[in-house]
Amino acid sequence: MTRIQGRVPPYVALVVAAVAQGAALVAAGLLITHPPAGWWDPGEKGLVGWLAAHRTPGLTTASEWLSTIAFTPAIVAVTATVAVLLLLRHRRRAAVLLAGAVTLQAVLFVSAAHLVDRARPDVVRLDGSLPTSSFPSGHVGAATALYGGLGLLALHAVRGRWRVPLCALAWAVPVLVAASRLYRGMHHPTDVLFGVLNGAAALWVVAHALPARARRAPAVPAETPHPPAALVYNPLSVDDALLERLAAVLVAHGYAPPRRLPGEAEDCGRAAAERALADGARLVAACGGDGTVTACAEALAGTGAVLAVVPCGTGNLLARNLGLPTDPEAALTAALTGRTRRIDLMRAEGDGLDGRAAAVMAGMGLDAAVMADTGAALKRRLGWPAYAVGIARHLGDRRFALTVAVDGAEPVRRQVRMAVVGNVGTLQGGVRLLPDAAPDDGLLDLVLVQPHGLRGWGGTALSLLTGRRRPGPAAPLEHFRGRRIELTADRARPRECDGDPVGDGRVLALTVRPDALLVRVPGTSASDASAAVEVPDASAATRPAAAPASAAAAGPAGTERKRVA
Repeated sequence: MTRIQGRVPPYVALVVAAVAQGAALVAAGLLITHPPAGWWDPGEKGLVGWLAAHRTPGLTTASEWLSTIAFTPAIVAVTATVAVLLLLRHRRRAAVLLAGAVTLQAVLFVSAAHLVDRARPDVVRLDGSLPTSSFPSGHVGAATALYGGLGLLALHAVRGRWRVPLCALAWAVPVLVAASRLYRGMHHPTDVLFGVLNGAAALWVVAHALPARARRAPAVPAETPHPPAALVYNPLSVDDALLERLAAVLVAHGYAPPRRLPGEAEDCGRAAAERALADGARLVAACGGDGTVTACAEALAGTGAVLAVVPCGTGNLLARNLGLPTDPEAALTAALTGRTRRIDLMRAEGDGLDGRAAAVMAGMGLDAAVMADTGAALKRRLGWPAYAVGIARHLGDRRFALTVAVDGAEPVRRQVRMAVVGNVGTLQGGVRLLPDAAPDDGLLDLVLVQPHGLRGWGGTALSLLTGRRRPGPAAPLEHFRGRRIELTADRARPRECDGDPVGDGRVLALTVRPDALLVRVPGTSASDASAAVEVPDASAATRPAAAPASAAAAGPAGTERKRVA
């Protein structure tokens, strides 16, 4: 994601962005309260009046508690406490993010409230007369900046299945506070809406004004010899400054200055990886998203050369599933100080789709439609949350008829929203879409997402969050496993491989390529650390790394096997 301090000093960029945010907030407030030519009624009395007429003792008490946690003393106390705890844990950036966002939204709230000077709703107000005007809601803005920031920290810092529920709980607080302020008659609906936008924008501005983290790679013995290495990168997501830092990480670990090879849009970097191999590189660091990583993996498969995954894209699913950090420099450091592991790849084929590799997931239906409708510029700006726009657009798409054949067994027919075949199973936020998937088990995992209506989508979300599965074709999520999985739709449907659209078609067939790739992963023991600098030599290329599709399909269907990395 491009940071706003790239060409100007951070404090200048922060001031410019804050002034722009404040100007937009004031302009919106004046348009709402003084509509040109009377185009709309700025009163917005309907919802607030209805809530005031339907108050109950229980809801009044609950709204009082919710408003209390967003009052200035509570916000200041929680922000200060969390910031101190983060500083004690040497998380300075996180502490500055929370404190800075809360402070910025407060300054802009006070300024906008004074300039817009909107009257509060003409109902019985349960909090009396406050010194500030109605637009925007300070309670909601502060809650969004604080608890929205805590949700982001939970999403990035917490490991395991609790990260998503904790994030959802934190993000629910501003929504509940907004509802309480409307219920108590303190704000119009647009006041709370722009309170949310003010808090969220403050988080974005402060996060992108923070200087990039500087990391010093741990030194390694100078006498340790290393074969040549290369950096293959996506020029749209990796700039010169990041390339310099990644090259410095390699040099600090005993490598000679690496070649830097930009990938082409036509092949996502495969030709660049092949040039690196031709020049003698035995370690290739793929710097980009899953498309760049897969292109490099396809070039390296079966050669004995080793792949280092450096996440610089939108999804970065392979990096997440291998346990690598999301920061590019930290990921490369973890790879170089870790161990080498053999993992499987997939071969994807279909009508109008020549055989191509996939390392993560391939699918047909809703997921592919979302990938196709999400622009590259939006992904660079927002990261993986950009997919939410496409999801909202396609959530109402009709189910379609799909025939599934696994390892040549009798086909089954289903009505689905989408079908996803994976070599790995974890999505962003730790969501386990394919709970049994492992990148080195010689098997592919398939999930059919087939909810019925809004209630079905709720059951699907619950299954993903809790990990509980209900077997059978009536379940919202139905799972299959095998070495070859062939999907045949009733008509041409959107298809994707590792997040890249591959054109509409009726058929998508995936075949496992066991042990096809050598990849660096974080170490898990002292013995891993001692082997951190080992890279297989050219003789590794003679080992049977990638079994042909015919061999992969042989053997009893559903056989599961685990290998020691």
